Amino acid sequence: MQHINITDMHVYTTRIPVQATHSHGSGDVSTINSVILELTGDSGHTGWGEASPWPVFTGTTEANAAALDKHLRPLIIGANALRREELLVRAEKELVHCNEAKAALEMALLDLVGKTLGLSVGQLIGGRQRDSVPVSFSVANPVFEEDMELIAHLYGSGVRLFKLKTGFHDHKFDLMRLEKIRETHGDSIKLRIDYNQGLKATDAIRTLRDMEAFDLCFIEQPTPRHNLEAMAAISHAIDTPIMADESVFDPREALIAAKMNLADIYSLKVMKSGGIARAQEIAAIAGAAGVGVYGGCMFETGLAHLAGAHLVSAIPEIDLGCEFYMPSFYATDDLLCEPFPVRNGAVHIPETPGLGIDIDRDKLQKYGI
Repeated sequence: MQHINITDMHVYTTRIPVQATHSHGSGDVSTINSVILELTGDSGHTGWGEASPWPVFTGTTEANAAALDKHLRPLIIGANALRREELLVRAEKELVHCNEAKAALEMALLDLVGKTLGLSVGQLIGGRQRDSVPVSFSVANPVFEEDMELIAHLYGSGVRLFKLKTGFHDHKFDLMRLEKIRETHGDSIKLRIDYNQGLKATDAIRTLRDMEAFDLCFIEQPTPRHNLEAMAAISHAIDTPIMADESVFDPREALIAAKMNLADIYSLKVMKSGGIARAQEIAAIAGAAGVGVYGGCMFETGLAHLAGAHLVSAIPEIDLGCEFYMPSFYATDDLLCEPFPVRNGAVHIPETPGLGIDIDRDKLQKYGI
């Protein structure tokens, strides 16, 4: 088969309620807002993709919906879904930014082609290295007592990785939370923290040295994205590994970060990098530079999490887990026909064609805006 022509596309915007507000150094989140892309091929199959922006991090749902529905539609209709990379290059030339829209396009193309050919997305992107990845939950409720109850519940279900969102309150609050978690669970869990750019460079090293007493796996993005010099200085001064998230969006930034010894780990995210292929390029640069990689996420439904799961299944360097917990432990509902596959504290990557689980159209309508 040399052609799988795209005959139709639809763009939807959705809003799914969540169980509690999550606070970060860069702002609060109280809903999951997404743009859902549906592509239909002349094979009769449908491919689904998701754009999940966050205004303080990457962009808005309105911009990404317009990017797909207005600016990219002329490129997509009639295109051969098998020529995925060519279409993504054309999309990059058509408009700047809106990486999430481009990620949604790539996702839907992979899902469509996979279903048509009977192959999983993992097989289409190079083949899986593993069948499951431990899941990490982000502790971010400003009402910490509620988070302690949730941690206990998740611990009972097999989750052992917890990332504390820090920097949205004061330093004493962060220290108190780490102390309580360690007192309660000891060394039976692995802890990491994430400032989401919330520290000032002048205070960062002194503050982070206090945190190192809690045996952390890593400290994520302590200072603002563009202050690369501060990130590099912190990485040199602190014994705990530093992870770059907002400072590494694309392959070029990954290369700059490697040259500057900016961080010990990069957070890979399908959304911020503009798709799976660009995230794989970042992982390749990281691997060549001796930098670790981690499976991060935005505020996503299970659809985008499926793409992330296939991504981390195919990358050999992933060894710190992934954050694909939103539909299982944070959202009140999801768009998938079946529950996102988290069992015994790990994400289990589907082997069925395409992304592996389809969209429930009734829920797409229910949460449409």
